[in-house]
Amino acid sequence: MKHQPSLARRQFLKQVATGTAAGAAVMAAPAALAQAKPAAEAKKKGYQESEHVRNYYAAARGL
Repeated sequence: MKHQPSLARRQFLKQVATGTAAGAAVMAAPAALAQAKPAAEAKKKGYQESEHVRNYYAAARGL
């Protein structure tokens, strides 16, 4: 005869799995929202060549 886990144990495991997934979603949500930027703001910045960028390019060229 096969041993079947009790219904209470199955319910507990389902709730733990659901709670873990919900907790992960809640923890990830603020990070995802913080990274989202309006399209106008992202386009406004663009590529900017600064002193440290020029220094990097010079070092990469071996100058």
